[in-house]
Amino acid sequence: MSFGALHVARTGLDAQGFRMQVIANNLANVNTTGFKRDRASFETLSYQLMTAPGAPSSAENRYATGLNLGTGVSLGGTSRIDTQGTFAATGNGLDIAIDGAGYFQVEMPDGRTGYTRAGNFGRAADGTIVTSDGKPLTPAIQIPEDASNVSIGVDGTVSATGADGTLTELGRIELARFANPAGLQAIGDNMLIETAASGAPQVGAAGQEGRGSLRGGMLEGSNVNVVEELVDMIETQRAYEVNSKMIQATDEMMKNAAQTL
Repeated sequence: MSFGALHVARTGLDAQGFRMQVIANNLANVNTTGFKRDRASFETLSYQLMTAPGAPSSAENRYATGLNLGTGVSLGGTSRIDTQGTFAATGNGLDIAIDGAGYFQVEMPDGRTGYTRAGNFGRAADGTIVTSDGKPLTPAIQIPEDASNVSIGVDGTVSATGADGTLTELGRIELARFANPAGLQAIGDNMLIETAASGAPQVGAAGQEGRGSLRGGMLEGSNVNVVEELVDMIETQRAYEVNSKMIQATDEMMKNAAQTL
């Protein structure tokens, strides 16, 4: 029985350690553009059925509750909290925030399409709109070398003033939305990729069919609440300490039993 308690407490240590890692990642990305915080969720491990409820206890009676011993806890998964981050004005025409649901589409080096909420775009040498690390926006939009005053409309229309002073439409940014955005897989560099759980992307113009509108000259900040994360961190630390004390107490009980017997 004592060995069982040691195992249960060890699973508690592992689970709280994973939760602390999730919290640490949230706090590390408190200033990351478009970052969405993660939340750890737990589930019980299998139970050891000693006596089933309703099993005969005698010729005429049955157990009302039975005996069912838990074997611990495990990390069931992490879910991304897709609440809106706060907007900050930057004055940069190529900084774009999504007000509502949706993701920018980016062409990955391996040909796949990545999805991101980080709208801190720039201009490549050939004028193509790219992410901060050079990945091109999809569909591709090129800004002429002599263009100035680039602006982004709420529907994703990209316009710029040419050398002759005329306003020219250069293209339109399309957004993708998913039936289950929490099912997207994070791969780093502010990028998410499609999975079987997320469903296929529904691509179209901003502001239509549930997709959010765009805000040019602004960036969406992280949705991490530092105070909330610190409270969760303290709670996790206390739970870890309690499980550590459980191991210590169980070890002392086993030592006492060994010395007594």
